[in-house]
This record gives sequence, C-alpha cells and structure tokens, in this order.
Amino acid sequence: MATVVFDIETAALPWLDLEPGVREWLTRGARGEEYRKKKEWRSLSPYASRVIAIGMLNPDSGMGRVFYERDGGRQEHKTEDGSFEMVGTSEKEMLESFWRDLKRYQRVVTFNGRSFDGPFLAIRSAVLGLRPSRNLSGYRYRVEDHVDLLEVLTFFGATLQRPSLHVACEAFGVPSPKSQEMHGYTVGKAYREGRILEIAAYCRRDIEATAELYRRLEPTLLPVFQSSRNDPS
Repeated sequence: MATVVFDIETAALPWLDLEPGVREWLTRGARGEEYRKKKEWRSLSPYASRVIAIGMLNPDSGMGRVFYERDGGRQEHKTEDGSFEMVGTSEKEMLESFWRDLKRYQRVVTFNGRSFDGPFLAIRSAVLGLRPSRNLSGYRYRVEDHVDLLEVLTFFGATLQRPSLHVACEAFGVPSPKSQEMHGYTVGKAYREGRILEIAAYCRRDIEATAELYRRLEPTLLPVFQSSRNDPS
C-alpha cells in the first residue's frame, strides 16, 4: 500500500491584523497569564494563523519533500544527502501541491493529524479558495487509510494520557525531532526571527521521527486495531 507520512508547521497571523471580534473570541474570559497563553496559542487555529511548512515522506523509499513559506516566487533545492527536496513557495501553492501529491497515496500516517493537521489544512485551503482532495478526518476507528499514531497510542481516547511525539519517541527508542534550539513551542519565535529554513528542517525531523515510530507500531499495535474491527465477537 502506497504510504506517506506528513506533518505541518503553523504561524500566527499578526495580532493587530485580526478583526477585533476574532481577537475577543480567541481570548474570551481570559485574564493575565491565561490571556497571554490564549493569544500566543492562536497559531493552533486556522482562523488566526497560516501554514508555513508541510513535510511529506515516503517511509518505504525514504524520499521526501518539505514545502516552506517563501516570498518572491518558487525556489527548490535538494538536501545534502539527496533524500529531500526543499520547496520554498507561497501558502496557497504549497497547499495545492500537497493535495495533488496526496492523491498518489492510499494510506497517510500522522501524529495527531486527524484532529489537528488534517482539519487545519482543509480549512486553510478553503479560506484560500482551494478544494481539498481528501477528508483526512474520516471514520475515527479506521486505520487502513489514515494511521494517526496518537490515536493508536491512546487507544482512540480510551487512555487518559496523551503523549507528545517526543515522549513517544523516547519510549520506543526513536531519535526525537526536538532539539534545544527548536521544538513545537519555539516555532512561532523562530518564524518571527525569520528562521524559516530552520523550521523546514525541524518539519523534516518531525516526519522522519513519525515514520520511524510508525515502523515500530506497524507490526505490534496496528494489527490489534485491524483485527478487532473485523472480529464479529
């Protein structure tokens, strides 16, 4: 089955560029530190932020592509190891390319992609007048076409703890994408500082770690869900 692993990075739109009613909605009822956090976490909302990087990796071939935000026209280059194509372009063009490339794959693999990455990509695409080629948040308990590794590790919400990708990687002996300089909570700061190529490299590490975690879970936990779905008992 043709499989692709993907992940996205997002960045908040400038606070004062947001309509006052949107700012009030994002921070409603919050005061002090809670207000600051809600304001900062707008990068998680497709109504107050945008896609700045999309990484895609074929776990079988080890070849991949990372789209990242770039003004001034499309620019492409290969990584030093030759396994990734890095493509700088606009948000609209990277979304168009993502949905087009996705058509070649029967299975997608993500970490929290059913709840976050998939809906975020679809909504941002619609905002930009694009039609998604696929619903990435379909039937929750089906792992044949979308393997959300966070859903697998939490048994589709049955467990109380939700591990981060870093925690899951540590448990399974997979090199974590997180570094001292770059992790999920520092992407916004790095973006404001113009460090988009570092963010693109971090996105690559994310999908490489997700792909390796998938390889560990494919022969172990995934068969449990596939067989139980077809078990008449």
